[in-house]
Amino acid sequence: MEHQEQQNNEYEIPDKGVIDADVQMSSTAVDGDDEDHNSKENWEEVKKELNEIEEEEVGAHDEIQDKVEKETDAVQGTINDAPADFVEVHTEIKGKDKAKAASEVVEDIDETEEDKKRHLNVVFIGHVDAGKSTTGGQILFLSGQVDDRTIQKYEKEAKDKSRESWYMAYIMDTNEEERAKGKTVEVGRAHFETENTRFTMLDAPGHKNYVPNMIGGASQADVGVLVISARKGEFETGFEKGGQTREHVQLAKTLGVSKLLVVVNKMDDPTVKWSKERYDEIESKMIPFLRASGYNLKKDVQFLPLSGLIGTNMKTRVEKSTCPWWDGPCLFEALDTVEVPLRDPKGPVRMPIIDKFKDMGTVVMGKIESGTIREGDSLLVMPNKAHVKVVAIYCDENKARRSGPGENVRVKLTGIEEEDILSGFVLSSIVRPIPSVTEFTAQLQIIELLDNAIFTAGYKAVLHIHSVVEECEIVALLQQIDPKTKKPMKKKVLFVKNGAVVMCRIQVSNLICVEKFADFPQLGRFTLRSEGKTIAVGKVTGLPSAGGSGSSNSS
Repeated sequence: MEHQEQQNNEYEIPDKGVIDADVQMSSTAVDGDDEDHNSKENWEEVKKELNEIEEEEVGAHDEIQDKVEKETDAVQGTINDAPADFVEVHTEIKGKDKAKAASEVVEDIDETEEDKKRHLNVVFIGHVDAGKSTTGGQILFLSGQVDDRTIQKYEKEAKDKSRESWYMAYIMDTNEEERAKGKTVEVGRAHFETENTRFTMLDAPGHKNYVPNMIGGASQADVGVLVISARKGEFETGFEKGGQTREHVQLAKTLGVSKLLVVVNKMDDPTVKWSKERYDEIESKMIPFLRASGYNLKKDVQFLPLSGLIGTNMKTRVEKSTCPWWDGPCLFEALDTVEVPLRDPKGPVRMPIIDKFKDMGTVVMGKIESGTIREGDSLLVMPNKAHVKVVAIYCDENKARRSGPGENVRVKLTGIEEEDILSGFVLSSIVRPIPSVTEFTAQLQIIELLDNAIFTAGYKAVLHIHSVVEECEIVALLQQIDPKTKKPMKKKVLFVKNGAVVMCRIQVSNLICVEKFADFPQLGRFTLRSEGKTIAVGKVTGLPSAGGSGSSNSS
């Protein structure tokens, strides 16, 4: 029993105070031992670690500083090497701002490298019902801009109106009126891409009542696609006197459409069936007329057959089984290889305004003909000399930091109200503003005067120059030009008839912005129209020396 009790006592739970005391003693003992044995070593180790960390941090800091310096140098080098048109170097920038500015420049350079595809504006012109909108719609479908579901919707809509063959045109038509009548009225606008080029496609109206709208569309274009119907009777109607094919070609040349693709459409028609004879007949009739309109047939014109409705010879070359005689390119290839004259990105800014609207500020639309517009630029709106600042630039649907010549853009401005801008005003650089005048000298070629009319001083017409539409009067005929020698004739000229080339002085009632043709072809060529017909085409040869504002000798 005693033995048992002793065992029990051995296993008795000790008092809490005793345990605490024991723990304290043992921990003190351990601490004491540690201090004795390890304190020096530990401290040395900790010190060593701290030193290492510090060294690492210093090294890393130096490394970062080196990197920053190297990158800043590299950026500076890039800035120095880069062309001035897309690098804006800000001097006197310190510290962080310098690095920030440098990184922005690098971004800008990267942006430019990514954006290597050139940009072209293509206008579709031709007689009413030649198939311009259908061909345009097919291009958008083939280049993946329109999905199958939308096409099916349009197909059903066209079927309901008993107009099965119009469904492709619905893609380009802008409103219900156009769909109901099957006629384009406004200029439709769309975008598509090929391998090397971004295109803005302008679908101009073919009907003679809407020629002023077609002029607005063609004045923005670099390349024209003249759509001709191969269907029996349709080509003849469009090409005869009074048909729109002739007028559109002359207008396109005057408006600066330097390259022309002549597309013979509807080759799949039962009256044609891809006939080489019909294609050759159309080509042989068009060639003399294109030559007379001023096109160089070897360099500027290309013919090709296609079917806009079913898309043959558009994205891929036509099958030999369908058309064994055609060895040339398809439409996409032809568009991709078109060469157009280069514009000057470093020149003075010139952007004729074709439209304006309000959207959290004043927004103007147009095509940049010369120079580069950047966010933050200070510019002038001429002829009313309003100082404006560029807040934002939109190219297609995307926001851009800058935009160069040839681009169709929307520019948001501050410093001017939307109601103070008219179509035909020009966004211009402050240093070399565009001249604004009420009178200028021009060389005119008379195309077709109205019945029995003679062209003399006092003749009134409507002047179309870039996006300006203004009534004008011929104040004086100066000299007649001999069409063969291209030199002025000696005899005094009082009046001229159809086909004559004459130097004259033209007056308008309001200030308009124009340039000499020799300096800026896009802003120096014009047409004169009267009672719905184009009567003459011409180019500006001289401006008055005190021409409103700015010098007339722009480069």
